[in-house]
Amino acid sequence: MTQPDRVQLMARVKTVVVKVGSNVLSDASDRLDRARVGDICEQVVALRRRGLTVVVVSSGAISAGMAELGMTSRPIQLPELQAAAAVGQCHLMVAYDEHFRRHGCRAGQVLLTREDMNDRARYLNTRNAIHAMLALGAVPVVNENDTISVAEITFGDNDFLAAVVTNLLQAELLVLLSSVEGLETPAGDVLDVVAADDPSGPRGSFGTRGASVKDFVRREKTRLGKGGMGSKLEAADIARSSGEMVVIANGRRPNVLVDVLDGKKVGTLLLPGGKKLTARERWIGFGARPAGTLVVDDGAKRALVERGKSLLPSGVIEVRGEFTAGDVVTIADRAGSAIARGLANYPSADARRIAGKKSADIASLLGSIPHAEIVHRDHMVIL
Repeated sequence: MTQPDRVQLMARVKTVVVKVGSNVLSDASDRLDRARVGDICEQVVALRRRGLTVVVVSSGAISAGMAELGMTSRPIQLPELQAAAAVGQCHLMVAYDEHFRRHGCRAGQVLLTREDMNDRARYLNTRNAIHAMLALGAVPVVNENDTISVAEITFGDNDFLAAVVTNLLQAELLVLLSSVEGLETPAGDVLDVVAADDPSGPRGSFGTRGASVKDFVRREKTRLGKGGMGSKLEAADIARSSGEMVVIANGRRPNVLVDVLDGKKVGTLLLPGGKKLTARERWIGFGARPAGTLVVDDGAKRALVERGKSLLPSGVIEVRGEFTAGDVVTIADRAGSAIARGLANYPSADARRIAGKKSADIASLLGSIPHAEIVHRDHMVIL
């Protein structure tokens, strides 16, 4: 891809979500690098002055808290992690707010858990709150609420959270800032572009079509980070599957954000792998955590994927988990691979009773036929 191509693509961007990793914001002593925070803030303000909407998803609370509490290594026990997050989040937000104030704006703290995205009303309230901050001139700084998060309600890492926020705001670009230059080959070369028409095959200066992107990625994680490049690819897949662009770049590179939006060859650009999804489709497909799984036969899989049909009871061979009508469920094939997500028309108990049966049999099994489909096509997203 030539630089003029990148310039044209970036000219379409109106909203940017910037995820900043822990290692980007930490100095050599693993303390919060306030100068680096200031550099990120200055670049965000420069983009805002161009008329762009910018939301920051920032890691760094736990590492900042570790330094303040004298911890020499990342805690293993959950209470200690929560304590470090509680202490560190204060210092992290103070640093952001102090630097944004110098440019005439304020930082707005947004702390989220997985439950906030699972519940449709809370999901929409979060979006409304962020839009209100932006309208009032504040820069939303989003982080996971590590102080209260446990395994059941955690995002896992901020790469995934950033992808969810990208979908929440329908941002055209997600920038994942890390301590590496981008997707690297085993030889250390940085891939330029991952093509839109071949999501599994990198293409550009060094890529070869047909190879998996993950074959070109170093798998080790940095000491302070939680995810590594694997989690960045998973986050990128969410954004790309929703129809948006992703750039993975080195957050320590001078002027990196401005250069990315100027269309310069910085980091790895991953182009969208599908059509733009609606706001509701994004929540069904990637926002809410599925409450259960419907395993389908090969015929149903073809009907869903190839012909865009609804899921009928006859195609379901197994119902896993406990869920109620209206919950998001995963639709998986016999091998266990997720092929779609959708809103269940029936609770799990009723779904088990009608699984494998014809729609005409629902009345005799349940006493009525509220729906002919277990999941209607209008409430489904093919993954």
